[in-house]
Amino acid sequence: MSKIFGIVAGLVVVLVVAGFVIQRGFAADNAPMPEVGQTAPTFTLPNQEGTPVDLASYKGKWVVLYFYPKDMTSGCTIEAHKFQADLDKYKAANAVILGVSVDSVDSHKQFCTKDSLTFNLLADPDKKVVTQYGSLGNFGPMVIAMRNTFLIDPSGKVVKVWTKVDPNVHSADVLAALATLQKG
Repeated sequence: MSKIFGIVAGLVVVLVVAGFVIQRGFAADNAPMPEVGQTAPTFTLPNQEGTPVDLASYKGKWVVLYFYPKDMTSGCTIEAHKFQADLDKYKAANAVILGVSVDSVDSHKQFCTKDSLTFNLLADPDKKVVTQYGSLGNFGPMVIAMRNTFLIDPSGKVVKVWTKVDPNVHSADVLAALATLQKG
């Protein structure tokens, strides 16, 4: 019995170490996070309908590019609902909301349908854009997008970055920053 316990304990240690090494490998692939003043990295990703959305097509508009961990989870649902509730305020400020996670197009479609979300959620299952924006993270064994947001001005420059945001107040924080930046 103790020999079996020893073998099982040894396997657990090997699996834990292997998991840690794999997770660290994903995090190590992260590009540096774009900084204020830099041109926002361009990309094209499919939205919840499978339609390609190109960041460059939003030149002339403010873009709230927010990364979130997982569709239909509590914090992500709160954050999405807050953005949805404030959507008219963003439109009045010449701003669009783009949410990005590593979930699939189908998952985004279900999330939008279930929660009546009308802004674009972009699917990045290959983790290219999440990595490009320095927002790839781990939650246990899962590789996810970290809860980071980039405010991009109409010329395509990053003007504000938030990391590890509080989903309960984040939309209000973004709107306040947007109003301040638009006043000059």
